[in-house]
Amino acid sequence: MSRMFGTDGVRGIANKELTAELAYNLGRAGSFVLTEGTHKPNIVVGMDTRISGDMLEAAMVAGICSVGAHAICVGVVPTPAVAYLTRYYNADAGIVISASHNPVEYNGIKFFNKDGYKLPDEVEDRIEKIINNRLCEVPSPVGENLGISDIRKDAIFDYIDFLKGIAEVELDGVKIALDCAEGASYFAAPEIFKRLGAEVHVIHNNPNGKNINKACGSTHMDELKRYTVEMGCQIGFAFDGDADRCLAVDEKGELINGDFILAILSKDLKEIGKLDEDTLVVTVMSNIGLDIACRNEGIKTVKTKVGDRYVLEEMLKSGYKIGGEQSGHIIFLDYNTTGDGLITAIKLASVIRKSGKTISEHAASMKEFPQVLVNAKVSNEKKDYYNTDKTILDEIEKIEKELEGKGRVLIRPSGTEPLVRVMLEGENQDEIDKMAHELAALIEERSR
Repeated sequence: MSRMFGTDGVRGIANKELTAELAYNLGRAGSFVLTEGTHKPNIVVGMDTRISGDMLEAAMVAGICSVGAHAICVGVVPTPAVAYLTRYYNADAGIVISASHNPVEYNGIKFFNKDGYKLPDEVEDRIEKIINNRLCEVPSPVGENLGISDIRKDAIFDYIDFLKGIAEVELDGVKIALDCAEGASYFAAPEIFKRLGAEVHVIHNNPNGKNINKACGSTHMDELKRYTVEMGCQIGFAFDGDADRCLAVDEKGELINGDFILAILSKDLKEIGKLDEDTLVVTVMSNIGLDIACRNEGIKTVKTKVGDRYVLEEMLKSGYKIGGEQSGHIIFLDYNTTGDGLITAIKLASVIRKSGKTISEHAASMKEFPQVLVNAKVSNEKKDYYNTDKTILDEIEKIEKELEGKGRVLIRPSGTEPLVRVMLEGENQDEIDKMAHELAALIEERSR
């Protein structure tokens, strides 16, 4: 049986894989595990705009109340708002009903603990085990011991007030375009930038439950690129469905991905003396251009496995304050406990306002290197063979010498398929393309 929890909570097609019954059971088991049944817990429940949210919220809240817990229903809010509000309301846990950047038919359920952090694997496994054991150990109180739900219609304003409080400068005179992905940021993003004094132009902020992420948002940037230029904006921001990610567009309509954003914001933090240990946390998939840009600014980069949870783990372990991924999932631990697209946008807009420079001028501090990804087909038993075979290791060493510190080789076994992924970066696209295909062919040949 496959694990119920994936890399970011429980996800699936709503009403087929992620059913109301499963949501009810997750509400019961999650409420019990996160408080060990010691008291009547308060649990914040938020969701994005997809049509299945109402069904899953109703089932989840029923499960929470059935074990005597209280549900604080905050409605449609960004995922990072739930992380913040859980702490702000002194709740025992938070739950987000969202499938992030996925199409409308999908939905998901993600838990935060009382401190606003995603649950570790062992806690998720305990919740899953209790569900698989038919919730035998979970109590079912009656009478006055049942839980209730409290609808907080003003919760989004508590989050917006928090965002306004962390802004370093007013944004008067800054012209901003926003693509809200018909998702959870549809109200909060325009509202916070208006409150900060910016001139705001918005697309895709009219969710109807069915149009979330549909040809819009951070996974479909073309319309925002055109719109930013047409409206004469200095910068454009695109969020995903639950607004924990943010990508940007410069005044010329060029994409500014998460690597560029990290380069710009870590440099700004260093200049104002707020970059702890002068260190930025990134994943192994970040472009080598980011490493070089950081090195030129005296900033160290620490690399983790792919996934924002690994970035966060490293930040917490070593006391670093900023980290993220190329996808635009960026964590500022001084402000929130998970990736927050609105904080990312506010901080990037503030850089423009403070410096008087265009965002393209700031992005020019980093040069993105060409990247090639080739799959080598190998059996599951031979996925790690490249680590020990001398011929393969010698070829990797030879390629790295040829790239002379201006490129790199990264090999990652697939977690789900009989493949080894060969990634090369370098200055010359044709050269690294040839190298990557030859290395992949060698790995296939030696792994037979």
